[in-house]
Amino acid sequence: MKFPALLCSLLLVIPSSAMAQDSSPPPRPVRVAVINGMIMTGFWQALMERFTKETLIKVELKAAGERPVLDEAFRKGGIDFLTMHSGDITTNLVTDGLATGMRPWVSNELVIAGPVSDPAGIKGMKDGVAALKQIVERGGKFVDFRDIGSREVFHTVFTKSGLAPDPKWLVQDTAAEKRQILIFSGERNAYCTVGSLPIRTGRMPKKEMATMVEGDPGMRRPFVLMTANPKRFPEANHAAAEALAEFLLKEETQKFIEGYGKGMNGDAPYFFPVAVEARGGR
Repeated sequence: MKFPALLCSLLLVIPSSAMAQDSSPPPRPVRVAVINGMIMTGFWQALMERFTKETLIKVELKAAGERPVLDEAFRKGGIDFLTMHSGDITTNLVTDGLATGMRPWVSNELVIAGPVSDPAGIKGMKDGVAALKQIVERGGKFVDFRDIGSREVFHTVFTKSGLAPDPKWLVQDTAAEKRQILIFSGERNAYCTVGSLPIRTGRMPKKEMATMVEGDPGMRRPFVLMTANPKRFPEANHAAAEALAEFLLKEETQKFIEGYGKGMNGDAPYFFPVAVEARGGR
């Protein structure tokens, strides 16, 4: 007769335990600052949908824009996680003690765009250095686009080419605004280095300009991720930020990145995963 009584007691305990689990508070959201290009392509949203589904951690976008905008927002606090192109700004956040755990996790590709008539005959080439040499050898012109990223990549290509700067072929960028660079170059029948995504997504008016050289790994720029330093920002959700970092670096996510964007106005992915060694062997 004691067995039914014990069974009844267990039946009463089990529902109360389940109710206790159901009433547990949800994980604190992770607050992020993200470079604009990832937002405008839908790439970041696709990743965060997967992250939240896997971890139940919601993601709050607190800042989006160019690097100076993200730098200013991060320094004010209230952001747990940041990703943007590597460079002096990201390094300074770490050296100033504001951020920690800086790691590369993805890169984007820059291309050489030119007039559809392609006076230098470089269309289809995969080597930026060889293409620049051919442009100069055939009397073409090249615009030194003043965008930070484009200038960094162009400087690398130019240095490797061994060419000497000469106003006969090197044109100074005096366009009224950055997004007009393709029109500016086209009006001068010149080539230029630009990000692949603005062309593919139609964010940059191109008139009679088109992608000529793409697929050169030497023309990629890495993005880094970092988390708020809990010593400087004790209120930061460091655990969720680290969970997001680990999610982005793991092999399954990197494989997803490798396929995202293929077939969307181009055969290449929107972003490129980093080497296994770069992400700590994950």
